[in-house]
Amino acid sequence: MAAPALSRGLAAAPRALRAPWGGRVRCCGGPPGAAGPPRGSPERSRLRDREYKERRQRERRERAAMGGAGGQVPTAPPKAGPPKSSVEYEHPLEADGKKATGVPLPPSYSPRYVEAAWYLWEQSGFFTPPASTPAGGRILSLVLPPPNVTGSLHLGHALTVALQDALVRWRRMQGWTVLWVPGIDHAGIATQAVVERWLWQHRRLRRQDLTRSQFLEEVWAWKHAWDEILQQLRALGASLDLSRCAFTMDPGFSRAVVEAFVRLHEAGLIHRDRRLVTWSCALRSALADVEVEPRSLTGPTALRVPNCPHPITFGLLITFAYPVEGGDGLELPVATTRPETMLGDVAVAVHPEDPRYTHLHGRQVRHPFTGQLLPIVTDPSVEPSRGTGAVKVTPGHSPRDLVLARAQGLPLLSVRDDGTMCPPGGGWLQGVHRFEARDKVVAALAERGLHRGTQDHAMTLPMCSRSGDVVEYLLKSQWFLRCREMAARAREAVTSGELQLIPKFHEKNWKTWMDNVGDWCLSRQLWWGHRPAFRVQGPPPAPPGGLWVVERSEAEARAAAARLLRCPPEGLRLHQDPDVLDTWFSSALFPFAALGWPQESPDLRRFYPTAVLATGSDLLFFWVARMAMLGRELTGHLPFRRVLLHSLVRDSYGRKMSKSLGNVIDPRDVIAGASLQELQQRLHSKILDPHELRVATEGQRLQFPHGIPECGADALRMFLCSHNVHGDSIRVAAGTALTHRRFCNKVWHGVRFVLQALGPHCAPQRPEECCPRVAMGRWVLGRLLQAVGACSRHMEALEPHGAIAAVQHFWTRSFCDVFLEAAKGLLQDPVTAPETLQALLCCADVGLRLLAPFAPFLSEELWQRLPRAPPVPPSITLAPFPDASSLAHWHCPTVEREVGAMLEVVRALRALRDTFGLRAARPPVAVQCPAETRDWLEPLGPALQALTQAGPLRLLPLGAEPEPGAGWVKAPAGPDTHVLLCLQGLVEPAAARAQLRSRSLGLQRRLQRLGGDPEPSSQHQVAILRSELARLAQALEALEPLDPPSDPPLKPKSQ
Repeated sequence: MAAPALSRGLAAAPRALRAPWGGRVRCCGGPPGAAGPPRGSPERSRLRDREYKERRQRERRERAAMGGAGGQVPTAPPKAGPPKSSVEYEHPLEADGKKATGVPLPPSYSPRYVEAAWYLWEQSGFFTPPASTPAGGRILSLVLPPPNVTGSLHLGHALTVALQDALVRWRRMQGWTVLWVPGIDHAGIATQAVVERWLWQHRRLRRQDLTRSQFLEEVWAWKHAWDEILQQLRALGASLDLSRCAFTMDPGFSRAVVEAFVRLHEAGLIHRDRRLVTWSCALRSALADVEVEPRSLTGPTALRVPNCPHPITFGLLITFAYPVEGGDGLELPVATTRPETMLGDVAVAVHPEDPRYTHLHGRQVRHPFTGQLLPIVTDPSVEPSRGTGAVKVTPGHSPRDLVLARAQGLPLLSVRDDGTMCPPGGGWLQGVHRFEARDKVVAALAERGLHRGTQDHAMTLPMCSRSGDVVEYLLKSQWFLRCREMAARAREAVTSGELQLIPKFHEKNWKTWMDNVGDWCLSRQLWWGHRPAFRVQGPPPAPPGGLWVVERSEAEARAAAARLLRCPPEGLRLHQDPDVLDTWFSSALFPFAALGWPQESPDLRRFYPTAVLATGSDLLFFWVARMAMLGRELTGHLPFRRVLLHSLVRDSYGRKMSKSLGNVIDPRDVIAGASLQELQQRLHSKILDPHELRVATEGQRLQFPHGIPECGADALRMFLCSHNVHGDSIRVAAGTALTHRRFCNKVWHGVRFVLQALGPHCAPQRPEECCPRVAMGRWVLGRLLQAVGACSRHMEALEPHGAIAAVQHFWTRSFCDVFLEAAKGLLQDPVTAPETLQALLCCADVGLRLLAPFAPFLSEELWQRLPRAPPVPPSITLAPFPDASSLAHWHCPTVEREVGAMLEVVRALRALRDTFGLRAARPPVAVQCPAETRDWLEPLGPALQALTQAGPLRLLPLGAEPEPGAGWVKAPAGPDTHVLLCLQGLVEPAAARAQLRSRSLGLQRRLQRLGGDPEPSSQHQVAILRSELARLAQALEALEPLDPPSDPPLKPKSQ
C-alpha cells in the first residue's frame, strides 16, 4: 500500500510546536523497540500520571522563567561566576611577547583563555597609523565621544565603542590608513560634584573650606588616579590609538578652547549680556537650554526637590486679586502657578480688545505687600481665554514676561536667588526656600482677603536633566554665543547632503532645532573648567564695574586694556572671570582640537575633517549640532561627513541606565562575570549620595539577583552590534549576551574540527586559488561568497547589525550545521578528502577574517593557529578583509540550487525523525523524484545521509514505492519530490500513538482558547495550530498499519 503522506507543514511548523532537529520527543512506552507495560495496567497508569506531573512542573518552570503570562518580569539570569568550562591561559609568552599558539586548544571556548595576552596589538603599533599614506590610499579618521573623566563606561558607551571599532577594524583590514582618536572630557559639573562629595565623605571638607587653587589640586589628583576608562576600553578590545588620547583640560587642548573663544569674540559672535538664564539652584549654575527637560503634569503632583525637606505639590493654579487704585472697590484677578513670584511683579497685562478689562486701561493696581503701584498695560500677546485673562508681569523670572516688559519699558526685578527669596521680595521672606515661600504667600493673601481659589492645572515643569531640580529663570550677566548664522549653515549642510544623518528621520528634528536655535549661554558658575576672559579695573575712563577683555593670556589682556583705556598697564588690576565655560563648548571643538588645532599640525592636515561619527541619538543637539556649527565656523569645514545616531541602551524594564537606579552595567562585569556581592561591593565604593546609594543597592538586588554571568568581550560586542541601532532602544538584562557566547563556542568547535582534520602537514592554498570540484565544497564556498558580499554592503551602509547577521548565518547555518557534518563523510573518501580539506581551510580562514571586526579576540586566537599561504601578516588585525570580487569564481548557481534542494529533503526527513522520536536510529530512507533530480542528487547521497542520520538510501522514480511492507511514512520535500522513512521495528506503536494523542489534545485546548480572539496575531497562531493538528492526525494514520490500536480513534473537538 502507498505510504500515508504527511503535510508539508511538518517541516515548516515553528519550533515552539515541535522538538528541535535531533531533539527528543517523549514517549510513554520507553525506548524504541521496548515492549512497555501492557495497556490498561496499573504500571502504565502510574507512568502516565508521572509524565503528566513532570510536564506540568516543567511548564510552570518555563512560565516562571519567562516572567509569567504577561512577560513583564525579565528572565532570571543564570548564576554568576565562571562557567564550568572556564579555562585560564597559563602558558609562557613567546620570545617576541606574542601569545603561545602552538599549545593545544582547550576543549571548549573560554573567554578568559581567549582574551588573555592579545592586547599586544597596542604595543606592536597596529592601532597607530603609518607615518604616510601611499598614493591613492584611503583614509578613515574618527573620534570616540569623550566620556566623563570621573565616570566609567556603561553598556551605552560600550555600544558606541563596539560600533566604531567594527568600522575601524574593517577599514584597517581593507588597507585604509586609519586613525581613531580617544579622549576624556573634564565634565565640569559632574567632576566638581564628585570631588566635592569625596572631600566631604573622607575629610569632612566643603569646597568653600578650600581656596580655588587648593580645590583644583584635589581635582587634578583625582584625575591622575583615575584610569578606569582606559582599562575598560582595553577590555572591550577597542583598537584606539591611545598615544593620541586627548583630555579637554590638557594644556594643548586648553589653548584651543581659549583660541576658539577669542576668535568668536573678535567675530562678534560671543558677547556679554544680562539676560534671563535657565538656572539650577541645586548646582548653583546656569544651564544650557538643551539641559532642561520638560516634564508634563496632568494635575497635582508631589515631587521631591533637592535641598527641600518635604515633597512639593505642583500642578495647581492659584488665583488672587490685585486691588485697583482709585477707591472704587474694583479688583483685577490674576492666576498663576508660582504665587511667590508675585513679589517681583512690575505690572499686570490684559489684551487690548478684552471687553472685561477695557474700563481698566491706563489705571494702576496696588501691590498688597510692598504697597507699590503697578500699571495695567495692554499687550496683544495676552490670551484672554487662559486663566482670568489678566497676566501678572514678572520679567525677572519669566522669559515671556521679559519680552513684554522690555516692549513696555517696564523695570526688571528679581526676588529669587539660588533657591531662596532675596531682599526685593520683602524682609519677612528673605532667605526662605522658594517653595516654602509659596505657601506663606498664599496664606498671607488669604489673610488680606485677596485669595480667590485654587484649582487643578495641567502644566509643563522645566527640570534640570543633571540634578533633577526644578529650573528657575534668573537675571544674570553671562557670556552668550550667537548661533543663528552658524545654525543656518549647519541646516543647509544636511539639506544639501553635505552632512548625512543616519538614520534619515533625524533630519526633521535637526532642521527644526536649527530653525529655532537661540543664543547659547556659555557661562557656568563652577571652579573646574576653562576661564578665557578677564575683568579689568583701573582709572577713568574704565567703567565702575570694570572692563571685560578677552585675550589669549593675562599679559595680552593687560596690554589690550591699556590700549583701550589709554593708560599704562602697570596701573591696571586684572581679575580672571570666576565663571568657567560650558563643558559642551570644549567638547564641540574635539574633532579638530584633538588633532592639534589651532596649529597646522600634520595630524590636522592629514586626518581632518574626519569621515564618520557614531554616537547616541540623545547627543544630537548637546554635541553633534554644536560640533557642526563650531567646526564650520572655526576651520571652514564640517568636522565629519556622516553621523550614525545609534539607539539608546536601556535596562530590561525600558528605563534609562542610571547609577541612582542601580541598573548601570559595567561592560567588564559582562565580560568577566560578577556575583551580586561583587556588584554591591563596587557600588559601595562609588561616591554616591546616601539616599542614592540605598536606592541603587535595592535596584541592583532586583535587577541582578544572581549576578551577571561571564560572557566575554567578543560576545558582548556581537550582542551590541547585532541590534538594529537605527531603530528603537535596546533593552538588556544580566544574561543577554549568553546567546553570542554560545555562538563563539560553536565557532571554536568548528575551527577545532578543521585543525584536527588538517593535521600538521597541510599545504594551504590561497582562497583566491581554491576551487573545489566536490559539490558540497563548491556550495559552502558559494555561501561564504554571499556572506562576504552581504557583510561589505551592510558595513558600507553603516548597518553593522546586517553585517554580523550575515557572518553568523554563514558560520552556524552553512558551515557548522551543514558542511562540517557533510565533511565527516567526505573526508573518509581519498578522492574527495583533499579538496574537502582545502574548502574547510578556506572557510575557516575567510570566515574568521569576516568575524574579526566584531569578535577580535576569538578570531585572532583561532586564525593564528591556521596554516596560511604566504605572505602571512603578523595579526588578523592587518590581514586583508575578504573581497567578493577576488572570490567571484566561487559563485556557482547550479550547485547552490541543487544543494539547496537537497537541504529541503534533509529538512523533511529531520522533521519526520522528530515527530516519531527516532533519536540515534538510522532508518532506511527513500526519495521519490524525477530522473533529472536523481542525476544530481545521487552524488549528494553521502552528504544527505550524514545530515539526516539515515540508513540505506534509495532514489525512486515518481510514483514508485519502496519494498513491500508496512511502516513507511511519507512527506513532501519540494516540487515533485517526496521523502519516505521506514518506521518498522524502530517505533513502539502504542507509545508513539499515546504521545501523539497527548500532543493533539494539548493543541486542541490551546486552539479553543484562541478561537474567538479576533487579533491578527492570535489568528496567525490559530492557523499554525490547525496545521500542526492536521500533521499529527496524519502521523497517527501512518502508525495504523504497524499495530492497529485497540483504543477508539481520537475524535477532534469541533471548532
